[in-house]
Amino acid sequence: MSPLAHIAALPVRAYRLLFSPWVGHGCRYTPTCSVYALEALEKHGGIKGSWLAARRIARCHPLGGSGIDNVPD
Repeated sequence: MSPLAHIAALPVRAYRLLFSPWVGHGCRYTPTCSVYALEALEKHGGIKGSWLAARRIARCHPLGGSGIDNVPD
């Protein structure tokens, strides 16, 4: 993982540690958005991985889709 990706992953890891236990497990997608974000950052680096994670989070709303959504290669 690039240094920029490590920095971008810090808020995701903080969310998983602090807020995720209280939010619940009603995720619309598999894998969850936080797992998707960490995987995207690892595969694609800081800039493209952040873009992919932001796009995924933007799709996660009541009128959005659901199901399996893996990180593209």
